Amino acid sequence: MSTSRQLEELAAKLAQALPPGPKGLRRELEDNFRAVLRAHLDRLDLVSRERFDVQAELLARTQQKLQRLEQRLDALESRSASNTSA
Repeated sequence: MSTSRQLEELAAKLAQALPPGPKGLRRELEDNFRAVLRAHLDRLDLVSRERFDVQAELLARTQQKLQRLEQRLDALESRSASNTSA
């Protein structure tokens, strides 16, 4: 997933922005940045773009089906009304 890659890149950039120091400290801070970023992203309850697109497509199909059903219902009601008035 690209979000995971972007998270890795952001954590690496944050670690690179630190002043020079021991390599182990920089790696530890990068791991901490990654953990904090993941925790905050998890709390945002985000969905992937792929999942969003699937849900949007499902909604569009459902709306189309609903529209067809409403048209059928209108036609049936019209027929029923014309049969009872005759």
